[in-house]
Amino acid sequence: MPDFSFEQNCHYGRIAGVDEAGCGPWAGPVVAAAVTFFEYDEKLWMHLNDSKKLSKAKRERCYDDIANSKQLNYGVGLASVQEIDQLNIARATCLAMERAILALYEKPDYALVDGIRKPQIDIPVKLIIKGDGISLSIAAASIVAKVTRDHIMAEIGEMHPEYGWAKNAGYGTSFHQNALKCYGITPHHRASFAPIRKLLDEAA
Repeated sequence: MPDFSFEQNCHYGRIAGVDEAGCGPWAGPVVAAAVTFFEYDEKLWMHLNDSKKLSKAKRERCYDDIANSKQLNYGVGLASVQEIDQLNIARATCLAMERAILALYEKPDYALVDGIRKPQIDIPVKLIIKGDGISLSIAAASIVAKVTRDHIMAEIGEMHPEYGWAKNAGYGTSFHQNALKCYGITPHHRASFAPIRKLLDEAA
């Protein structure tokens, strides 16, 4: 389970945990979140974990707890499909993280970032591989990013129910692939991703 060791061992003031959701899907934006804790809240912390290790119901409950907590500050940033196609997914992910950090109402002094992609911000950054399973701040950010993106995909999925985005979140599942063959590509698909680019080339 993640804990607060990294945060406690950092000799800085406000420390933000940062994570993203949606690098791999074939459709929809990439979403990032940044979370800074102000006070110890054992009731909240004991339920937090890497969002991928939580059921959808538990993620939603944790998200609600985070959103309603007065013990933390969180920000969300997105990079659109158009930005993903223009910049590439790596740079777009960093852009979403930069926007999430800027969305915090108090600028952090230090950032703990999950993974290997470093956002370009004017504060020190520590990259932590699999940080969402180590740092509570990153775990909280992973939950906010994942749930926010799932909500976005469910919303745009209402306009395109044939792709099943409320369930597959834009990932290249067999259901999604079959829908692409039957119905083609939408403006929400990432044209720079190889499977989508292949379909576009075949249609040209």
